[in-house]
Amino acid sequence: MSGTASAHGDPHRLGRSDRAPSERGPAPKRIVVSYGFWIFLLSDFVMFSGFFAGYAVLAGQTAGGPSGKDIFELKLVAAETALLLASSFTCGLAGIATLAKHRFWFQVAMALTALFGAGFLALEGYEFLHLIGEGNGPSRSAFLSSFFALVGCHGLHVTLGLLWLTTMMAQVWAKGFREDIVRRIACFSLFWHALDIIWVALFTVVYLLGSGL
Repeated sequence: MSGTASAHGDPHRLGRSDRAPSERGPAPKRIVVSYGFWIFLLSDFVMFSGFFAGYAVLAGQTAGGPSGKDIFELKLVAAETALLLASSFTCGLAGIATLAKHRFWFQVAMALTALFGAGFLALEGYEFLHLIGEGNGPSRSAFLSSFFALVGCHGLHVTLGLLWLTTMMAQVWAKGFREDIVRRIACFSLFWHALDIIWVALFTVVYLLGSGL
């Protein structure tokens, strides 16, 4: 009788408890880590969207000082862009080496990624120092404040990415391609490629449009 009542009360057996234990267990760690990291990346995109919006509002507020057309050196910025895109390519090669479980080529590809990333930061640092040396620092105008904040925030992310990269190289060297290390490499690759996407948007909105091209 009770079984009949239960069937009438729950005809589709939504409350059934005879599922396999694996169906009731937590999600695999790989899925949890990937989901959490995607949330982190989305929050980072939201943050950069705020910086882009601030720059768009303040781009014309030069306070009588120079505009982007007066101070941007597109050849220098093009070299920065080439280095960062090259680092994205070598980062992809590191991902292929990870799938192949080939330590040597992984280390080579990551070392090249670090080299290109460091070159990008060196050129960006030169650009900042050159602007500040000419009296066009972040305190000169609202335009320059928003410029330094946006570009500097991206540069900070690249710096943190390089620290993460060297950590991954050391872990693979010491422990090989363990499952948890492979997950971290995948997360790093997503992070690095996201920085490339943000830079392409930054190069277009800040430098190209700012130079009147």
